[in-house]
Amino acid sequence: MARLSDATLLWINGPFGGGKTQTAYELRRRLPGSAVCDPEHVGFGLHRMMPPELREDFQDLASWRQGVYEVLDLTLRRYEGVVIAPMTLTEPGYFDEIVGGLRDSGHVVHHFTLLAERDTVLRRLTERGLGRGLKRDSFAVRRLDHCLERLHGPRFAHHIHTDRLGVPQVADRVAATAGLRLLPNDDGPLRHRLRKAWTGVRHIRFD
Repeated sequence: MARLSDATLLWINGPFGGGKTQTAYELRRRLPGSAVCDPEHVGFGLHRMMPPELREDFQDLASWRQGVYEVLDLTLRRYEGVVIAPMTLTEPGYFDEIVGGLRDSGHVVHHFTLLAERDTVLRRLTERGLGRGLKRDSFAVRRLDHCLERLHGPRFAHHIHTDRLGVPQVADRVAATAGLRLLPNDDGPLRHRLRKAWTGVRHIRFD
């Protein structure tokens, strides 16, 4: 077995539209040497191999779960910085397979679930749609109640309620709980809004 590095994984869970990606990139910005490893990209690749009519929830594919585990396991063994994985994960068995599997392999994994009231999440999804409403995020809306119900459970702790927190404050709480020290947040209100908008634009899905 390869020697484990000193890398730490921060898994940022939460409903679709809950602020996972924004929080992940805020953490990366203020944690020198950290890296975002987004498990969605494994799913996007699997979907692109399939005819559109066969593209269902890629988390149900064993290849996705095994692929995410293997990529994160490899990264944590070879990378010395903090690794950040923003991904909604609500099925207990899948959670145990990936997050539990990484912990069983000896990795340090801090798991966080970002929660908010239903209306707050819907508003954020609307904002993420860049004026196009919720149609683009219909999958996220259909799964919202299921996600919120599942993620409130103790298996998915540590919970952070974000209704009254900005992205920098959420990142502060994640880091403090994980025993990490962030660089000071030097963004003013305008720069913060621009940075948040740019992060959102960079992660718009067109497929």
